[in-house]
Amino acid sequence: MLETGQQAPDFDLATGDGERVKLSELRGKPVVLYFYPKDDTPGCTAEACQFRDAYGEFRAHGAEILGVSPDDEASHAKFAEKFSLPFPLLADPDHAVAEAYDVWREKKNYGKTYMGILRSTFVIGADGTIEQAMYGVKADGHPEKVLQALQASA
Repeated sequence: MLETGQQAPDFDLATGDGERVKLSELRGKPVVLYFYPKDDTPGCTAEACQFRDAYGEFRAHGAEILGVSPDDEASHAKFAEKFSLPFPLLADPDHAVAEAYDVWREKKNYGKTYMGILRSTFVIGADGTIEQAMYGVKADGHPEKVLQALQASA
């Protein structure tokens, strides 16, 4: 697991718009990096919409929000458009970034075991270090907790 004070692993991922986002190019501003299992599912939609609704507050703190899931760029584009998401959703289909952040985990559901995303969020400081690592979070109400963590680290 990644911990506070560690350098956040860099990445270069595509958005639903076909743009590329490289974490190291966002230095100088805080980044909220949240990992979620799947586009357009109830929990992931609730979480994304709550980040959307609080987007102005995050921006007031100078923070960028980035969502990451194994879905492809086309799925992200459709999800972002459907729910008017103002922040980039990044495609990690080979789950390399999820593995680097230690959120690609064995999961169990209805007696089946499979690999998937452990819903988690990282508050990354302007210098690229992890200020807060939140593993295994609940979707509902989570963005508010992330905003509080961002305010506390400011």
